[in-house]
Amino acid sequence: MEVLLFGGTSEGRLLAEWLRDLHIPVTVCVATEYGSLLLPQGVTAHTGRLDQAGMEREIDKRPYTWVIDATHPYAVEVTKQLQAAAASKKLPYLRLLRTSDGEDLCHKADSLARAAEMLQHMRGNILLTTGSKELDPFAAPGLVERCFPRVLPTLEALERCLTLGFPPSHILCMQGPFSQMLNEALIRQYDIKILVTKDSGGFGGFQNKVQAARAADCAVMMVERPIQETGLTLEEIQGQIMDSLRLKIPFSGRDTGSVLMKKEEQNRI
Repeated sequence: MEVLLFGGTSEGRLLAEWLRDLHIPVTVCVATEYGSLLLPQGVTAHTGRLDQAGMEREIDKRPYTWVIDATHPYAVEVTKQLQAAAASKKLPYLRLLRTSDGEDLCHKADSLARAAEMLQHMRGNILLTTGSKELDPFAAPGLVERCFPRVLPTLEALERCLTLGFPPSHILCMQGPFSQMLNEALIRQYDIKILVTKDSGGFGGFQNKVQAARAADCAVMMVERPIQETGLTLEEIQGQIMDSLRLKIPFSGRDTGSVLMKKEEQNRI
């Protein structure tokens, strides 16, 4: 058995580590060099963005048994291309789907553009936790001055923020995990009145953001997922792999469960 895993999420890194510990060869495809640095030791990495043709070439390199899509739920186009590439090569495809923690928040927007439009009519400083690639809608005059984008500590992310016109003193370059306590401290430090987040689920630190906002009397705006996907949880994918191996190893074993819980905290972004 050999697995081609397209990463990008904390769950993907946990799955890669789990496969490594079972001595199942795994190649993890990530878009950036920074993403490769977050991978567990001992797994093979492919760094660089791939279109469908590139995905098909990567599939041809090894006798893979599975292709597993653990990309971010908002990376819709990447998922479409990967599904098509796997189908073209007749390789079994599994979607590792991040569960949604969306709840009855004060504000919901069906897109980033709509969120920015709504924020124009709201008062106070804004903490953006949507990622550096999706800041354009918030760079509008009258809005950009109030925004505090929290982005990864890379030169690319910083340059993007500066190019879009976000005040240098407002750019928070940080690598998670972001606990409730840290989120709350940032909200209070920068007098944040609205926290903007995607529906990133438990592994994406969603609940820590919401609980911090509540504790600091800060509103939350959630950008809903672009489509409703179907897929499998991390545990369900592990189950399918275990079934295919016909092994009697419990999922929680070495205590894989406790390892996963620990790594979830370490890798949450």
